[in-house]
Amino acid sequence: MSTADISSVREVNFDGLVGPTHNYSGLAVGNVASMSHGGLESNPKEGALQGLLKMKSLMDAGYAQGVLPPQQRPDIGALRDLGFSGSNSEVLARAALEAPQLLRAVCSASSMWTANAGTITPSIDASDNRVHFTPANLQSSFHRYLEPQTTGRVLQAIFRGEQHFAHHPVLPATPAFSDEGAANHTRLCGEYGEPGVHLFVYGRQAFGGEREPTRFPARQTLEASQAVARQHGLTQEQTVFAQQHPDAIDAGVFHNDVIAVGNGPVLLYHEMAFLDEEGTLDELRANMASPLIPVRVPLEAVSMEDAVASYLFNSQLLSNPDGTMTLVVPGECQEREAVWRTIQDYLLAGNNPISEVVVKDVKQSMRNGGGPACLRLRVVLTEAERAALSGRVLLTNALYTDLTAWVERHYRDRLAPDDLADPQLAEESLAALDELTQLLKIGPVYPFQLG
Repeated sequence: MSTADISSVREVNFDGLVGPTHNYSGLAVGNVASMSHGGLESNPKEGALQGLLKMKSLMDAGYAQGVLPPQQRPDIGALRDLGFSGSNSEVLARAALEAPQLLRAVCSASSMWTANAGTITPSIDASDNRVHFTPANLQSSFHRYLEPQTTGRVLQAIFRGEQHFAHHPVLPATPAFSDEGAANHTRLCGEYGEPGVHLFVYGRQAFGGEREPTRFPARQTLEASQAVARQHGLTQEQTVFAQQHPDAIDAGVFHNDVIAVGNGPVLLYHEMAFLDEEGTLDELRANMASPLIPVRVPLEAVSMEDAVASYLFNSQLLSNPDGTMTLVVPGECQEREAVWRTIQDYLLAGNNPISEVVVKDVKQSMRNGGGPACLRLRVVLTEAERAALSGRVLLTNALYTDLTAWVERHYRDRLAPDDLADPQLAEESLAALDELTQLLKIGPVYPFQLG
């Protein structure tokens, strides 16, 4: 690839739209924020507008920004598969009475956190020069296990055409191949258009490991990470497999992107991110063509409690044309004195490319345990690959205006868990999603549209 071609390669952040049924049901075991806010009222309209405003501000700053639609919720088909029968309203009423946790699960708007949508390998790293996609099976929790089939259809609708894109099947939905997608995967490189090294972080080994967390479950297995790497044709020299520190998982770090974030040659991470910190860094240095720039935050500067509460490491790290980087953090980072002091005195003043910190209000997402990094799926694309995208999914001022108006038309401004049984909510959600697929021009992707 020529220098000109390398400079045209861009990372596009595809953010997930917050769905109409966004609620606080406390479904995610090991996610401290989700568990602690369970049962509270949510504001789906505010959540969707907060997400769109974040996307718009990054687009205005010159970053490439895309949009992914939410899932069909409530998933009444899943309730029917579990033995509930009758009309839609009867199914919802029975589930609310007999199995309220199942009803809450099939109403979850968790697909907003598109870092879990799948794992992506850019064409620069693939032997066939195509972008590779594997939807995550998300088998660790029932409410997320419902997502992969629709996720696969959405990705294939947008990234269409075998010349540029390769789509792989979801891994078997068993504990041995538990896969949580890009939340446990980071690509490190020089420029985006240069070859990269893929850091896969796992929580446990399915077929024999040593240390595992004891309080909360480890969601990603080594075997799943290895299988995705094989699907994408990545070689041993292109990959590093590192175990997440079990103590971090037990502290509420359910994904690696809650304790580390990478971009280009920079790896910003907490001292407790990896079980074998030095071994992980040594492997990365050995495999990377460009020098690794590790930015280590020690435990004495930011406690595990502060790291989990603020989501400092669940921030977006973005490259600027002048070689510097911008860190996009949630507003909660300002509310923790130790975290904000670390950002100002250590990250911004340190010997690293991070030159700017931008604060974003994503409280509706944060209360369910998802920060700025959770809300986006990173896809590195060449100019030709961007031109080959189907649908109207790259954010523009016009699309932002249309999506904002769509949210205003269809979303409620309060939703309590007891409201999830309301059949009118289901009808509202289907009407909104049907209109959205037309607005985004992606065609039918939802079960109700496919018959």
